[in-house]
Amino acid sequence: MPEDAAPQMAHDPLPWNALALRLLLTLALPPLLALTSVRLVMSELFVQIEYHRPGFPADRYGFSRDDRLHYAPFAVRYLHNDAGISYLADLTFPDGSPLFNERELQHMADVKTVTRAAFQVHTALLVASGVSALLLARHRATRRALWRALGDGGLLTIALILVLAALVVASWDLFFDGFHTLFFEGDTWVFRTSDTLIRLFPEQFWFDAALTVAFLTVSGSMLAMIVAWRMERRRSEALSEAGRDLAIPSR
Repeated sequence: MPEDAAPQMAHDPLPWNALALRLLLTLALPPLLALTSVRLVMSELFVQIEYHRPGFPADRYGFSRDDRLHYAPFAVRYLHNDAGISYLADLTFPDGSPLFNERELQHMADVKTVTRAAFQVHTALLVASGVSALLLARHRATRRALWRALGDGGLLTIALILVLAALVVASWDLFFDGFHTLFFEGDTWVFRTSDTLIRLFPEQFWFDAALTVAFLTVSGSMLAMIVAWRMERRRSEALSEAGRDLAIPSR
């Protein structure tokens, strides 16, 4: 075999299907990591952490921490289960009055619709990314495309998160209002401060949730980039070793 055979193979152009898979994986990684983070934050564990963290705002209308810890999980469970809105509509305060009013119930039903759609997108992205990664990993010639897709996708994700994080820090109200305007009609998401949803999930809760999603997403992106860097380095070392072996004249 000629001495320059190994370097030439290392730079052979990828077939169109491998390039398409690389592009798919690169573009799928940002929403996949973000939605994975959202699923992690949309949990009773995060509610527990928030209510117990120092400085979390108290309820001016009288909910204690124990009251919040009792009522809030029902909202979280509703978003994950298959129950209808009666799951929340049947909840009452000790005096028998309903826990949520009609406006709050309608909003929670809307949130569940958006959540279901987001989780379906998350599943589709997970499947598409997994299949793309497996197909690229099957052959030695296309593995580099896999590592580059992970690295490029991770870098793209971090860039997008930094832009969103800057918007959150610079103008939380603009980000919060824009998010709800995008996914919900009219002012159906606007409530009085005395409404149960606001008392259980004040604005600080959502600010912390947004930053936590950003942190988890960036962490996942960095992990993908580290894996890509290590595998690319291992590949380069293997090619260098192969080149040195080819350069040794046979006796």
